[in-house]
This record gives sequence, structure tokens and C-alpha cells, in this order.
Amino acid sequence: MAIVRWTDVPEIYWQMPMLKILAIAWATIALVAPDAVAQDAKRLEQIVTQDCGSCHGLTRKGGLGRPITPQALADADPEAIAGIILDGVPGTAMPPWRPLITEDEALWMANYLKGGKHK
Repeated sequence: MAIVRWTDVPEIYWQMPMLKILAIAWATIALVAPDAVAQDAKRLEQIVTQDCGSCHGLTRKGGLGRPITPQALADADPEAIAGIILDGVPGTAMPPWRPLITEDEALWMANYLKGGKHK
């Protein structure tokens, strides 16, 4: 992610009050965003470990649910995995998580599972 500094904005735009406010807001979000991403990552890792692990096994090698290790998911598309996370699998114990997480969070979890980044 590129960092935009207030000095990168041409002077003509600073003469417009609304753009000044937006520029300050954007700079503030850019400073806070990495912290928010780190907090979300930690929360999502906990969901994967605790909630996914309760059915797929704490090592994710399977249990009530099928294995969700990087090897087991090697050929799966992250978007497809995210869809399963969000909507569940009818007729199985896999519940839909859409009421609890966003599409972006489900995609983060899918990529996390594919990357094998777990303890």
C-alpha cells in the first residue's frame, strides 16, 4: 500500500475546504489502518483456531469436518473457499458464517488457510 503524504497534494486542492477535510481524514485512516488490520488478523486467526478447529481439528487435519490444511486446499480457489465459509455446505455440519463475518474477512481466512500460516 502506497503512503500518500499531505505534501503530495497539489496546492490548488488545499484552497478547497472540503478537500482539506477529506485529505486530513484520509491521512488519519492511513495511519490507523495498519493497526486495525493487525487487530483484525489476530481476531480472524482466533476464529480459525477456535471455531474452525472445533470441527476441522486443532491441527486442521480433519475431524467432524474435512481437512483444511494448505495441502488439502492446494487446488482450491480462495474465492471458492471464502464462499463455503460464508454460506456453509447444506446437508453437512458446515454452518454459514455470513451473519458473523464479512466477505473480505472470509477471503482473508481462505488465503490464511491456503498459506498455512498457523501455529
